[in-house]
Amino acid sequence: MNSYKYICILAAGVLSLSACKPSIETPVPTRGSADFTRYIAVGNSLTAGYADGGLYLEGQQNSYPSIIAQQMKQLGGTGNFIQPLFSQDQANGSGYLQLTGFDKTTGAPITAPVTTNLAVTGQVTIPGYGAVTTYAKYAGTDINNYGVPGIKLAHITYAPYGNLNGFYERLLPGAEGTHTTTYLDFITAKPFTFFTNWLGNNDALGYATSGGAGDVLTDKATFNALYSALMAKLTASGQKGAVATIPDVTAIPYFNTVTVAAILASVQKANPAVQALFVNAKSDATAAGTTYAARPATANDLIVLTFPTSKIGTLVSTPAGMLPYGLTPYSPIENQYVLDANEVTLTKDYVTSYNNTIKSVAASKGIAVNDMYTFLNNVKAHGLVVDGVNLNAGYISGGIFSLDGVHLTPRGYAIVANEFIKAINAQYGSNIPLADAASYRSVKFP
Repeated sequence: MNSYKYICILAAGVLSLSACKPSIETPVPTRGSADFTRYIAVGNSLTAGYADGGLYLEGQQNSYPSIIAQQMKQLGGTGNFIQPLFSQDQANGSGYLQLTGFDKTTGAPITAPVTTNLAVTGQVTIPGYGAVTTYAKYAGTDINNYGVPGIKLAHITYAPYGNLNGFYERLLPGAEGTHTTTYLDFITAKPFTFFTNWLGNNDALGYATSGGAGDVLTDKATFNALYSALMAKLTASGQKGAVATIPDVTAIPYFNTVTVAAILASVQKANPAVQALFVNAKSDATAAGTTYAARPATANDLIVLTFPTSKIGTLVSTPAGMLPYGLTPYSPIENQYVLDANEVTLTKDYVTSYNNTIKSVAASKGIAVNDMYTFLNNVKAHGLVVDGVNLNAGYISGGIFSLDGVHLTPRGYAIVANEFIKAINAQYGSNIPLADAASYRSVKFP
């Protein structure tokens, strides 16, 4: 009797557990209120897949727009995403840097340029401008990825720009020196249903990477007017899309790898009497200011990644005689090698203004915003874990930035793609699946 009762209780428990068995429901794929039938990507080198100091086939194939497009395809109803790829015979494109090893004494990375299988066709001299490097023409007629390395927002309505930038020139029909199609007209010539837009980086980046010596920051009002015109045209037929804010260009490895402290410590090993490095620094944080003066460097002065540290301490000619480079106020490190503290402040101010424009215009159009400024600053401050892989904003070891310290690795571009996808899904109620970022490579080791 008791045994029978226990058997009944056990049977009831099993049935109860069976009835409560959890089920896993796969979300029904949906595009929400967005239409991804023809997706185009508007932007600069980051959009094109530029990496390691150049544009080459592998980088193009791992551009963040191509990754987004791959993920969109899983929802169905999405057309082919066509990129202006270099051919296999010219797979190394413009040339790029490769890691060949590490210095046995200092541990510093050693890089070398790739110079074979290039797509460089020569140079053309443009009157009033100078020599422009040209590349093998893209043979196709359809393009979805309109990323053009080097382009600024300030260039998008400039008709002769196709003659001044070889990366844009290769996309245009006709001979070098004859182009009159503006970038804004080019990208909107064919109908599209969805876009991503990450223009504006170079309006600050060029100034910063030249140490404030080789470029200028785009005027804030000009940026506002051009961005508004760009977005008006991209949304003219009711298209939806996503834009990205401009990263804090002073937070990238290009400015945080070769530091004042590290250089000074190296010098003091050989000469403990040395107390400071000297830089030629901007005297104020205004765009109009042009006065520079030598002063001791501080941690707030950012040395560029490409600074030839071997110059420090070498004797150079000065009005006071032959003096060690970088170690006296008469022989300071030149402007182009340092984004000094006032230039940093100025750059940050302009980037903040640009981003306020981006977010304001996007909000007025109901467009998704991928806040890459906040995201990359968080990565710099706290690192990032992706599928169990620890990443950070460090040079080479961080896994996100490529060998030029500015552009991204394939893994970095996959992470950017996912940030765009998150913003798109949140804005339009779609459920584009995220890419497996950990499956993409970081810096390629020898």
